[in-house]
Amino acid sequence: MKGGSTSKSAILFSICVAHFLNPFMLSAVGVALPVIGREFSASALQLGLIETSFMLSMAIFLLVMGRLGDIYGRRKIFQMGLLLFAFAGGLISQADSIEMIIALRFLQGVGGAMVNATTMAILVAVFAPSERGKALGIAIASVYAGISCGPFIGGFLIELFGWRSLFYLMVPLGLLTYLVTRIKIKEEWAGSAGEPFDWKGALVYAPSILLLVYGVIHLKDGGAIWGLLILANLGLVLFLLIETRTPYPMLNVRLFLENRVFALSNLAALFNYAATFGVTFFLSLYLQFVKGMGPQQAGTILIVQPIVQTIFSPIFGRLSDRIPAAYVATSGMALCALGLAIATGLTAESSISVILILLVFLGLGFALFSAPNVSMIMGSVAPRHLGVASGLSASMRTLGMLTSMMIITLIFSYLMQGQPVTLETQPAFLDSMRMALLIFCSLCVIGIGCSLGRVASLSS
Repeated sequence: MKGGSTSKSAILFSICVAHFLNPFMLSAVGVALPVIGREFSASALQLGLIETSFMLSMAIFLLVMGRLGDIYGRRKIFQMGLLLFAFAGGLISQADSIEMIIALRFLQGVGGAMVNATTMAILVAVFAPSERGKALGIAIASVYAGISCGPFIGGFLIELFGWRSLFYLMVPLGLLTYLVTRIKIKEEWAGSAGEPFDWKGALVYAPSILLLVYGVIHLKDGGAIWGLLILANLGLVLFLLIETRTPYPMLNVRLFLENRVFALSNLAALFNYAATFGVTFFLSLYLQFVKGMGPQQAGTILIVQPIVQTIFSPIFGRLSDRIPAAYVATSGMALCALGLAIATGLTAESSISVILILLVFLGLGFALFSAPNVSMIMGSVAPRHLGVASGLSASMRTLGMLTSMMIITLIFSYLMQGQPVTLETQPAFLDSMRMALLIFCSLCVIGIGCSLGRVASLSS
């Protein structure tokens, strides 16, 4: 670490502001999807790609940005990410086609990756283990605050000024956050300064993820798509081989092979986010197309889950400073599984009270899981690997979200045949939602198994 002195509270505040922006935009765009779809006559598949392209970009660049932060400075990457995120948001506000929105959301995802790959590493570098759970809980609560405000404020803005107002808003908010970090954060963290960057690994990893997602989305086309999927998986195998033989890898495979807690904690995060991320996407469409609500009314209901998460994340973060975090995180996954089980029973006649109950279960589950799980991941590695661990932790979260959207996109392509969600296609939409939620519930159960395996390793 180098530079002037910076208070812990100033660092935490700056990171919390940055943490708010990304999920705010993600959840607000979710509420805006029906409006965007009507303006551009977009299919359900294209609407899914608006979110998927952002997640794909994050998945590709999180590991890269985590490693670049270790080498060139986490503060520097963090600040550049804020500027790129705001700039891309401004461009999206001027988009004149659904294809342009999808492409620019990919660019915005690069900025999001630069921010998310560095924040947790900065926090862990500053806060001691005895206060780390509390700090991570507050930081993660700011994420949920962004998710909370997204549907509510987003729905309000959309009804008054249109969907483009969401992206107009990103420009001043992003620039303001950048100025806050310039003023408040003076130190630079570069635990691997002077080491070379693993360009070979990065150039194999990025196209492999891209081909994998493209192949899954277009799996129905068959033929050459299967060849792309095979090529993608061969690329990922090659990437792992490169990383095991590179002196300074982008992904330290030994962390997985030799650190059971690190490996199982990341796998638990992957399955948890894969199981839960798509729920809000479905519920936004369900409330507006099936229940006939407007964006603001739907957002007001969806705000319940992140509000619960915002309130309880700091509490459960402090709890994980006192009792084993693995037990706290595992109980959170169990609550998420219960919420998903309730969601599988939704029909066109389901009452709003059922939706509110499942949102509360998911909110409590996430609050119990997120901060303790991140604390375990970051606390299980040496300081010089904090950037890689932060990037990998965020990658597991993003790959989980991306997996969730890929499942949705694949189901839509088969059951809805690329048609938009309308009154006529409502039965096919409900069938798609039910199938996806059953898959999500199964993934959550697998995640519980990973988390229990981690508990067993700590006990032995």
